[in-house]
Amino acid sequence: MKLTERFDWQGRQIAWGRAGSGPDVVFCHGTPFSSRVWRPFAEALSRDFTVHLWDMPGYGRSSKQAGHAVDFGVQAEAFAALLGHWGLDRPHVIAHDFGGAVSLRAHLHGGVPYSSLMLVDVVAIPPSGSPFFTYVGEHPDLLGRLPAYIHEAILRAYIQGASHRGLRDADLDELVQPWTGDDGQPAFYRQIAGYDERFLEENERELGRIGIPVRILWGAQDTWLSSDIGHRLQALIPGADLALIDGAGHLMQYDAPVPLMDQIRTWLPSGA
Repeated sequence: MKLTERFDWQGRQIAWGRAGSGPDVVFCHGTPFSSRVWRPFAEALSRDFTVHLWDMPGYGRSSKQAGHAVDFGVQAEAFAALLGHWGLDRPHVIAHDFGGAVSLRAHLHGGVPYSSLMLVDVVAIPPSGSPFFTYVGEHPDLLGRLPAYIHEAILRAYIQGASHRGLRDADLDELVQPWTGDDGQPAFYRQIAGYDERFLEENERELGRIGIPVRILWGAQDTWLSSDIGHRLQALIPGADLALIDGAGHLMQYDAPVPLMDQIRTWLPSGA
């Protein structure tokens, strides 16, 4: 499933793709990833659902212009606008990492209705961010000027660390590629510099208002975001349930694809 379509929004180009028929399911990726992490799941579900993939502005195949903000607030506004462009009414939303904060903000502060929400190892409530993430946030301009080969080595080690089992070379190459080159390298550091925990604090205060079904999945071996955060998030969202997936780190899509797909299949409506 390829992102062959483009949506122009506030000077940005958002890459997206759609396939299948049936109830609408929208996938949201996190950072420093792209819709690539959800592609096999979307392709499998397209037999029974209309699936939608998109790259957030500043990520993947979407535009990466230096003057464009890429914080949680902007991404939530972009998501709401894109859902409007698609003409969707109450889709099922499945979000990973940063996509959790984006989808929650669009719902809680933008008033965007969903049928259900699945949150997979999400950035959603404070605190979040690894020591590397914090360091980059303090020195984005300096690191953006690193020699390309040093940047790529750092990037590969960083993304590899999101997996408990270890990524195959081909998968790692595909996740690294959007962040290389004259556009990709500075964009990688800009998206970290744009991180603002204020948006997470605002989300946290509103989680008790959620009235849709929510399922939280967490990799039991996630070293980027502890499963303790998943338990805290469950306690804050009325009626939410939580499942820990053994053998999975932060990139559950690669560490435990079969258990993850089983969870998605049992979560989405049957008989679609």
